[in-house]
This record gives sequence, structure tokens and C-alpha cells, in this order.
Amino acid sequence: MISNTELSEIIRFLKVKGRENKAKIWQVAATQLSRPRKARAVLNLNHVSRYTKPDSIVLIPGKLLGSGAIKHRVTIGAFEYSKAAREKVERAGGQCLALREFVEQHPKGSNITIMR
Repeated sequence: MISNTELSEIIRFLKVKGRENKAKIWQVAATQLSRPRKARAVLNLNHVSRYTKPDSIVLIPGKLLGSGAIKHRVTIGAFEYSKAAREKVERAGGQCLALREFVEQHPKGSNITIMR
């Protein structure tokens, strides 16, 4: 049972958008976020930097932490960000979006990389 109401709402939103847009990526993200907190994705910025190219679009169904550096612009959609991660991504010219905003900008889920 998920006790965080914000998390419950975003999971429900992802499932609905997945059905509406016939985009399995949102269903996968909802499943990942439904997992226990310890099993959810927690990535450092250096991991994102290592596995992305400039202008990549990345979905993190969990939290992005600020350890490491990023030199290129990326658009990231995640459930949570640390303050340092958000600052570093924005300093590199990228964007940190809330999942709801991310889904609305990319409803079909095309060209998005899921990082877990």
C-alpha cells in the first residue's frame, strides 16, 4: 500500500496517460514507482552524464541525486530531485521536469530513455 498521496496520484496519472496515448513507457514508469522505496531508482548525476548524449530525453522513475557532474544539456523527468542535481542540470543548460509536466511535453513517449 502506497501511503504518499502525491506518489499515488502520479502513478494513477501515468497509468491513465499510458492507456490514452498507447504508450507503454508510462505504464512501465508507473510500475517502477509502485515498487517499495528501497527498490526504486536512485541515480547519481554522473550515471546520467555517462549514459546520455547532448539533448537526450531521460525518464527516471525515482530520484536523481547530485553526485558527479554533467557537461551537456539533457531533459530529465523524475519523481524527485536533490537540490544539487537540479542546479547542476540547469547550469549545464538542461531541464529538470516533474513527471506530470514531463508526460504532458512528451505524451507519446517517443525517444525517451528510461534509466533505473
